Amino acid sequence: MAEAFSLKDHLFNADSIGRLAAEYAAGLPGFDPGPFRQEVLAGFADRGLLERLEWMADCLEPQLSPDFPLMADQLEAMMPPPLDPALRDDDFGHFVHAVPGILAVRHGLEHHRERALDLLHAATQRFSMEFYIRPFLNRWPEQTLNRLLRWSEDPNYHVRRLVSEGTRPRLPWARAVDLTADQTLPLLDRLHTDPTRYVTRSVANHLNDIAKKQPDRVVERLGDWRKAGKQDDSELAWMTRHALRTLIKRGDPAALDLLGYRRDIPVNAVLALDSGSVSIGGKLAFSLELTASVDLPVVVDYRLRFARPGGNDTEKVFKLRATRIEAGRPLILQKAHRMKGDATTFTLHPGPHRVTVQVNGADVAAADFDLTA
Repeated sequence: MAEAFSLKDHLFNADSIGRLAAEYAAGLPGFDPGPFRQEVLAGFADRGLLERLEWMADCLEPQLSPDFPLMADQLEAMMPPPLDPALRDDDFGHFVHAVPGILAVRHGLEHHRERALDLLHAATQRFSMEFYIRPFLNRWPEQTLNRLLRWSEDPNYHVRRLVSEGTRPRLPWARAVDLTADQTLPLLDRLHTDPTRYVTRSVANHLNDIAKKQPDRVVERLGDWRKAGKQDDSELAWMTRHALRTLIKRGDPAALDLLGYRRDIPVNAVLALDSGSVSIGGKLAFSLELTASVDLPVVVDYRLRFARPGGNDTEKVFKLRATRIEAGRPLILQKAHRMKGDATTFTLHPGPHRVTVQVNGADVAAADFDLTA
């Protein structure tokens, strides 16, 4: 049997630490890459992904000046060249280059704020500093937001992305930030016109985070941006769909209206399951026939109601298709949903389950099935 993929070993290993040690040696006089590499690798075994980053900072720190401004100078001298500024997307960098962010927080947060922010500005052009800007936002919100306002017009798109990504309300893996939508939306107003998808995707994800608690604010802001006409129409349309994805799953009327999905036209649906019984690890296969009296753009989702111990059933929404129904012509959709028995975040239990199809936010068909062990 093949070994399970390990993200932390993929990111942090002899090769990646060896390359990092060589970069350090090129920028820091007297740095010996061999002992550093050996010490770092020896400490990886019992540490998780983010813990390995902290350990790497622990190993580097004794070789740097205890005076933070000088330490920051050394860290900048040890950085590799910036990521390719000619690219427009999917150039995240390498996790091993997160160490300057860790040390900026450790030694610059309280007494060297401006120098530490300068260090994050340089470092995020090699690897996103979205985790490490957040302590500064919590400790120095006004001053850090003022800096981010300036960075929203930075010539480097990685810096501009940091403005949106670092202030996201629900950034994965990251500590919370004590910011309101009133504080972050002015930043997104500037960034929504960005020419790079790497930035506009972050803006859309940020809006999706806000929408989970303040849906009306997000729908209103997207409508304002549409009226302003400062972003390419197709790019803004993509951003709008991406930003409203959670609200669409919820069937939010205002979000559906903004995207042009009408709820006043009835859609007839016939849902057929391949089998009324599915085993854990097997596939729930079904077909769906949709008809309408007029041509109609539709977003089709399905919800699964899962049996839980004690009778506290829960539901999850899944995407099926965004498409069009032609008047009088059946639209046939098919799906085979695997009932994962090895998921790490959600445990399946045998019992009665239900699949419900929603079109433009309205339930149109449902069917029950038994999930077996």
